[in-house]
Amino acid sequence: MKKEGKDLLRPFGSLDVLYYYSIVARPLANFLAGKEIATKTHLPKGKIPFFLRRGSKTKPLYIDELQNVSEKLLELRAKNELAKVKTRLSQTEIKIWQYFVPRKYVELFYATNNEGKGKPIERIFIDIDRGSQMSREQARRVAVMLLEEIENDKSFNKLFPHARFVMWTGNSFHIYLLLEKPIEEKNYETYIAYSKKEPLKSFVGRWAAKINEAMEFEVAGGHEKLPNRIVIDPSGTPSGKLARAPFSLHVTKAEIDGVALPVSEKDIQRASIVKKLESYTPERVVSEINKLAKLLP
Repeated sequence: MKKEGKDLLRPFGSLDVLYYYSIVARPLANFLAGKEIATKTHLPKGKIPFFLRRGSKTKPLYIDELQNVSEKLLELRAKNELAKVKTRLSQTEIKIWQYFVPRKYVELFYATNNEGKGKPIERIFIDIDRGSQMSREQARRVAVMLLEEIENDKSFNKLFPHARFVMWTGNSFHIYLLLEKPIEEKNYETYIAYSKKEPLKSFVGRWAAKINEAMEFEVAGGHEKLPNRIVIDPSGTPSGKLARAPFSLHVTKAEIDGVALPVSEKDIQRASIVKKLESYTPERVVSEINKLAKLLP
């Protein structure tokens, strides 16, 4: 729990987003259960703008391990480098330190259907990826129509019964289809993955084509990002791919410019929801965490 008077992003004077993530970890316990966490650490002054740490490259970290971050660990991180205090830490604390580098902005991701290739798919992850010239409101409209297409597609729902979950990324929207039964990757490739050569072959390709016809701007399936297009992209679904976690900070140019949030299907219908979502800060997220947690599946 957050202690009164402690700065959320600077609990002991210097920047440390681990304190924030330790607070939001508890409501994420179910959504991220068994999923390897990944982090994106921003390096504003280096030649490399960021680096990823993930369970396929090092010891995996899980969300339950973040729930008991101690005040002692936070205080040590404020003034020390890991090498100087390593002998005073548990192996879990060392691992957490390596994933959440102090004095840096860090975004929280996870392995959508676990690390490694060819594993069963439990959730279909669709990114509403907006180009730089496309507005967040346009992305919202695409997300709304995509939800309608999915709901009305009897063939899809018969093949893949699921529950839906919508998330604001801090910049656009993600839609999850949480499957009642896991599917093999070959079923994803056959029915869901977008093919540029055969765009109408998959459900995603057909949904994107219908949405494109209804909008006054370009919408397409796939992964290719263009400034004047919104892309419906399911390519983050297979095992070994990453997705942004709910409550992750959204960082641009080494500054926090948003927070990922769960969104109800009722709220996403309202044009005013984008402005409300944009207004959230890490502090507001923590103050409303119990209410927001109820929107998680």
